Amino acid sequence: MQAANAATGSMMAAVLVGLSAAWATAAEPTANEKPIRVGIIGLDTSHSTAFTKLLNDTADGQHVPGCRVVAASPKGSADIESSVSRVPEYTAEVKQHGVEIVDSIPALLEQVDAVLLETNDGRPHLDQVIPVIKAGKRVFVDKPIAGSLADAVAIHRLAAKRGVPLFSASSLRFAAGTVAVRGGSIGAVTGADTYSPCALEATHPDLFWYGIHGVESLFTAMGPGCTSVTRTHSADVDQVTGLWGDGRIGTFRGIRRGAANFGGTAFGEKGITPVGAFDGYRPLLVEIVKFFQTGEVPVSAEETLQIYAFMEAADESKRQGGKPVTLAEVMEKAEAEATKRLAALGAE
Repeated sequence: MQAANAATGSMMAAVLVGLSAAWATAAEPTANEKPIRVGIIGLDTSHSTAFTKLLNDTADGQHVPGCRVVAASPKGSADIESSVSRVPEYTAEVKQHGVEIVDSIPALLEQVDAVLLETNDGRPHLDQVIPVIKAGKRVFVDKPIAGSLADAVAIHRLAAKRGVPLFSASSLRFAAGTVAVRGGSIGAVTGADTYSPCALEATHPDLFWYGIHGVESLFTAMGPGCTSVTRTHSADVDQVTGLWGDGRIGTFRGIRRGAANFGGTAFGEKGITPVGAFDGYRPLLVEIVKFFQTGEVPVSAEETLQIYAFMEAADESKRQGGKPVTLAEVMEKAEAEATKRLAALGAE
């Protein structure tokens, strides 16, 4: 058994080194003579304005060349006040960067080559992304990719069926220190502990809303392969422990009281190092632009779905009083529900 686990760990380490080599060495996006025209769906998050500025303002020191936001459809959440209240301000701000405001997603799709789905509320994402996928537009879906694991499965299933490149990720995934660990800077990773703020939103599974950042850092360092989750919950904090199939353990601490930041520690065969820092939005945008240019997804659907299964299993563990819950059982349930959702929407 120990020999088998060691072999599995070595194979996983090799895969992760190969995956992250592209992140660590890939060139900056090129400034095309004719930039890719990008449309934004949802102006209820600061990501919409931040991304627009970095893509459109060539004088900004963090400018990312190759794409330009040309149109936006503002409507986002219908009932999350913290999101709804932002729309007028953010609409005015993107207009200052030359973005045309349109009244529907079909109108947006007529003017763009690729889409940033930025609606802060994950629940409408499936409905919003269906016309984008049907139009064959490459699309980045911001976190949370959906308001349920079932919808996350449905989104990826539909994109795969239609052959449309799609990915989703937290900006924390591309922080330099975390990417370096994924690339083998401390050898094969033997474990990791990450933390982040973890505000809750009643309309979403607990970790989807903000804990996603720390969870994505955990998976970036550890790689896929988690099999079960155990969660300890209180009003002020969540402690979620994941067991990987090769015997490794990774943990996430979601903070709701006291000092809260993004960070963590990765443990490896050759060293121990910090991970999980927030390096701003530029590293994520660099990957998005290269994705729009090439159609090559930087994060696989399988890994993204495992991240959301980890968070759904954490909710189920909470419901069961802290008992271990396997990712396989929550994925089986989500797959069945995704089939029903897509059938009801007439999308398959």
